[in-house]
Amino acid sequence: MELTREHEGTTTFFAPVQDGADQFPPGTADIFYNPRMMLNRDATVLLLPILAPSDYLDAMGATGVRGLRVANECSIPVAINDRNPVAADLIRRNVDHAGLRVEVVERDANALLSERSFDAVDLDPFGTPAPFADAAIRGCRRFLFVTATDTAPLCGAHLGAGIRRYFACPMNTEYHSEVGLRVLLAFVVREAVKYDRGVEPVFCFAREHFVRLHLRLLRGPKAADRAIGRIGFVRQCAKCAYRDEQQGMFPASGCCPDCGAPLRPVGPLWLGGIQCRETLHLMKERLAEAELGSKKELATILDFCSAELPTASFYDYHRLSKQLGCSPPDIALVLERIADAGYPATRTHFSGYGIKTTAPLAVIRAAIDPVAGGR
Repeated sequence: MELTREHEGTTTFFAPVQDGADQFPPGTADIFYNPRMMLNRDATVLLLPILAPSDYLDAMGATGVRGLRVANECSIPVAINDRNPVAADLIRRNVDHAGLRVEVVERDANALLSERSFDAVDLDPFGTPAPFADAAIRGCRRFLFVTATDTAPLCGAHLGAGIRRYFACPMNTEYHSEVGLRVLLAFVVREAVKYDRGVEPVFCFAREHFVRLHLRLLRGPKAADRAIGRIGFVRQCAKCAYRDEQQGMFPASGCCPDCGAPLRPVGPLWLGGIQCRETLHLMKERLAEAELGSKKELATILDFCSAELPTASFYDYHRLSKQLGCSPPDIALVLERIADAGYPATRTHFSGYGIKTTAPLAVIRAAIDPVAGGR
């Protein structure tokens, strides 16, 4: 296996040579490594020293890059696991090359997490994390991190797969990226509460090809009940942009107050906040001195996530402008008009055209086009 030397943060490591001419180069190598996921790993490396877990498991190591970076850049005791013996050999080579004290484990992740526990458990599989969530929760003492790259099932584009994997009915809406994150989070909650464990989001975000959750697990029936209380549905109008939020495990039927069409339930999903703003503030302070390849992009994400409202959906104001038959004004002007009407409004990290607000749809339309929106 031909190897190449790679670099992320302040860590160097070896990864298999990929076919750069292929549509998806990471899929051409014997062991998976995706440089486009550096932002994902940078976020975790930035966060972990703030959470300060006593130890950390990279449950699906592949090249071992994530665990290597945690050991090297966060000075946290690390175990890196992969059931593939070829991957485990490469991880050992990378550990030796870096001169780090890292435990390398060659086990099935579900078996390992059924026998041992770690303060922080990180699931970063190829595709869906659903088959590993139950064992990860049982083997996790405080912090659970989850990556999902099967965004089509999560966002409603592959409805059948979304139902099978996450026991949810997503919908391919204008805010599908947020639906995907909140469906995944609700799935993790439902896996956790059966063990009388609650879930608190710490830093959760989505990019175009992945969803990333950083979560704190809490023990006890009361914590589990609080988490269940955040589960619910977005009810989306079948014809227009109207939607509302409904708490509870079972959606009620209803009709759109604007056009009379049926309201279709999206979920179950997590309602409410997906960030700990105090933690994000500390991350922004650390980012100033951090050596991270995605530093600029991560700074933007942290700024948006720190400010955005905890509504469970957002409005694509370009789409609304098209429906109104007008050119979209500057987004800052739209936000200002909504605020002047007495409602909070922010941008969102999910979309450059996204607006989060509690304002009625009529107010949003009027903020986009005061003439057409008022009719």
